[in-house]
Amino acid sequence: MPAEDTAAHEVAPGHIAIGRILAPHALHGEIKVEPLTSRLEHFAAGESLWVEGDAHEVESFRQQKDLVLLKLLGVASREDAEKLRGRLISLPEEALEPLPEGEYYAYQIIGLEVYEQDGGRLGKVTELFPTGSNDVYVVDGPRGRILVPAIEDVIVEVDVAGGKMVVSLMDGMFPT
Repeated sequence: MPAEDTAAHEVAPGHIAIGRILAPHALHGEIKVEPLTSRLEHFAAGESLWVEGDAHEVESFRQQKDLVLLKLLGVASREDAEKLRGRLISLPEEALEPLPEGEYYAYQIIGLEVYEQDGGRLGKVTELFPTGSNDVYVVDGPRGRILVPAIEDVIVEVDVAGGKMVVSLMDGMFPT
């Protein structure tokens, strides 16, 4: 997500972004949303979603290609929907399902400090890219940008509570 989007529109403390409102759709308050989660059931009718700290109940939901079309109660016109453009839709962390051991939500990985097994600091995870076969963590630090595949051969330890990740890098992973 570009930095200018997150600078102007943040989620409430303790909340996780699950979508970004792109634009109004039609005339009666429906909005186009870019989902930031694969769990589209969060957008189902009757669910509660937050837009910059304000709770909204989902009136209706439908998927259109890679987007979600949402109708939120209280957003009744195109003008109401336009006021939400660019804002993030979130859920409280406690509303997310617990994952099996060894699996993490992206928000838990981004921001972790990354260290080599010998203790050398590599930097901080700044982005995460799903590739289909495995995620790739972007680590920015004193040695530059390093792309770290999220595979067992590389990720030695993830300590979300402690804010760190330990890795065993393969030859050629450092920028030249």
